[in-house]
Amino acid sequence: MRLTERTVLVAGLGVSGVAAARVLLGQGARVLLADAAEPPAVGELVSAGAGWLGRLESVPDGVDLVVTSPGWRPDSPLLVDAARRGVEVIGEPELAWRLRIPAAGGEPAPWLAVTGTNGKTTTVTMLEAILQAAGRRAVAAGNVGRPLVEVVTERTADGAAAYDVVAVELSSFQLHWSSSIAPAAAAVLNVADDHTDWHGSFEAYRDAKARILALAPIGVADAGDPVAAALVAGHAHPVTVTLGEPAPGQLGVRAGVLVDRAFADDPAGAVLLERSALALPGPHNTVNALAAAALARAAGIPADAIGRGLAGFRGGAHRNVLVATVAGVDYVDDSKATNPHAAGASLAAYPRVVWIAGGLLKGADVDPLVAAVAPRLAGAVLLGRDRAQIAASLARHAPMVPVVTVVSGDDDRVDTSAEQTMTQVVEAAARLARPGDTVLLAPAAASMDVFRDYAHRGQAFADAVRALR
Repeated sequence: MRLTERTVLVAGLGVSGVAAARVLLGQGARVLLADAAEPPAVGELVSAGAGWLGRLESVPDGVDLVVTSPGWRPDSPLLVDAARRGVEVIGEPELAWRLRIPAAGGEPAPWLAVTGTNGKTTTVTMLEAILQAAGRRAVAAGNVGRPLVEVVTERTADGAAAYDVVAVELSSFQLHWSSSIAPAAAAVLNVADDHTDWHGSFEAYRDAKARILALAPIGVADAGDPVAAALVAGHAHPVTVTLGEPAPGQLGVRAGVLVDRAFADDPAGAVLLERSALALPGPHNTVNALAAAALARAAGIPADAIGRGLAGFRGGAHRNVLVATVAGVDYVDDSKATNPHAAGASLAAYPRVVWIAGGLLKGADVDPLVAAVAPRLAGAVLLGRDRAQIAASLARHAPMVPVVTVVSGDDDRVDTSAEQTMTQVVEAAARLARPGDTVLLAPAAASMDVFRDYAHRGQAFADAVRALR
């Protein structure tokens, strides 16, 4: 992609926008910057030659390309104006795809791509661990880790691409603004109700997820997720993963062992590893491991390397992490469960739970989740702006479960810090729990009503649990 003397407008200066602007300047583009507020990086970028325009609602004359932040909705006035003028709008991953440089073999490093409503980060970091165990120079990037545009333009001392293969996490927002990305293999883990406020409908959200498969020669999905399975059903080379005995063309579990019958030469399949060797609990993490293995096998990674990579994987922060055991009660942080689908997968991993839930539901329906998990609940502690919706659902589907509501700083009538709110929540959960129970932070909702982000929420939970001890 030739950028010299082209004028590119970078809309939104978050992490990916700043990275895109730096790379564009290095490529010789004329770079303009737009955002509602002036972030700290503006000074550096302006010194390097960019032009700062601040808040914009229309595209300046002469702009050849717009690179948008994934947070900007398609109906943002600036992006609507770009469409009206016929100016192409892409996201940072699409820009990265177009700017890839050759690796040692003369071709750009292939991408192995993952999307889904939940499990993306766990799967893509599992994949990174597998690839590195196989001796590949690999990195996880995109919606996790470093921006792709940095990764694909990084060079070794001899000028070749720094990585042999890239494990890529892509969100529906990023995929909406992507058109030519062609991963060597791609996985859609699951598709559940989420982000319809951004996309406008569930169908539009689903179709954005499906873009990851359009140009991939191998498509992977969880056979247990009807939407994801339907998306790959018509693919030229579909591969599915299952928690049961795998059929030909599947990866699955046989007698407690993860087995590949999609890429193995032996019709009986190739043994990958014992399920008990996975450090992460829950059926959903078995699915994540199988999906990561499928992508790795598609790239020619041998079974023994997959076993080594998965056995050594310990997971990321705020994703089903055991914080402590206090008075016989396990306290688990799954703050990353920011929608009902993710919370359901987390709750299914534990037999008897005091559930900490609430926040911003983003229009999602919590009723199916509550109905499904009601038999597991020993109690519930609710917080956040949409706590009343969860309370009403609990009253319908789990009327015998004790519920405590903590009024938090999202309510104008109270003045408590996020940390104080979480301390009250954890203390209430501790009173409901009995030895053998799990107190589980799996909020089924976004965090920004009370906390900065899900990591802040998880850290506040961990701090409050440690204070119990």
